[in-house]
Amino acid sequence: MIGFTFGFTGLLIALVLLIALSSIRIFKEYERGVVFMLGRFWKVKGPGLVLIIPVVQVAVRMDLRTVVFDVPAQDVITRDNVSVKVNAVVYFRVVDPEKAVIQVARYVEATSQLAQTTLRAVLGKHELDALLAEREQLNADIQKTLDAQTDAWGIKVSNVEIKHVDINETMIRAIARQAEAERERRAKVIHAEGELQASEKLLQAAQCLAQQPQAMQLRYLQTLTTIAADKNSTIVFPLPIELLNALIERGGTPRER
Repeated sequence: MIGFTFGFTGLLIALVLLIALSSIRIFKEYERGVVFMLGRFWKVKGPGLVLIIPVVQVAVRMDLRTVVFDVPAQDVITRDNVSVKVNAVVYFRVVDPEKAVIQVARYVEATSQLAQTTLRAVLGKHELDALLAEREQLNADIQKTLDAQTDAWGIKVSNVEIKHVDINETMIRAIARQAEAERERRAKVIHAEGELQASEKLLQAAQCLAQQPQAMQLRYLQTLTTIAADKNSTIVFPLPIELLNALIERGGTPRER
């Protein structure tokens, strides 16, 4: 009888120790435990040593570190009806373990699918030029839209980056022709602006010389000096028009004589 009592006591002690050991949970610094008691949410525990009552309580381990995943290439039709393939990368993390467990079944897969649809929806509202030149603004728009939709799941989308935009060869050639035409247009505009500025300066110079006729003579002499410095065999001597007019007025026409 005594032996049976000691045997039962030892078995009871072993059972208690087994239950105590099975109730111990250790959560790392970046982990939290969502504890349910009899099927109902109780509290979020961790990090460190946590005791879980077997059978009565169940703990779901959640990782709070940032998760990074690639969004597969999506077929996007831009606002100006250009078909492109776009892929991106999304950075997110769990900020509310309770919502991440209760509100969504598989939060990583759900966020991935939502990121794909959001990428197509946001980029489809912009033209191809904006898609190529305004990536920072588009990244911010996608991140803001995605973060607002995942907030109910306890997930914070911290960043979205568009990695690559794939355009077909026909569109690439069209873009190259457009860029070449744009460069030619700029060259013509710059040339026209140069002609306009030169004409304005010539007009100012003519007005200045008209106020002082002696300045024209000095300009003639300066021109002769410049021509002589080049060691030319022929020198063109400019004859003032005022001198010709004076000769014509003095001599008169043959009929007048």
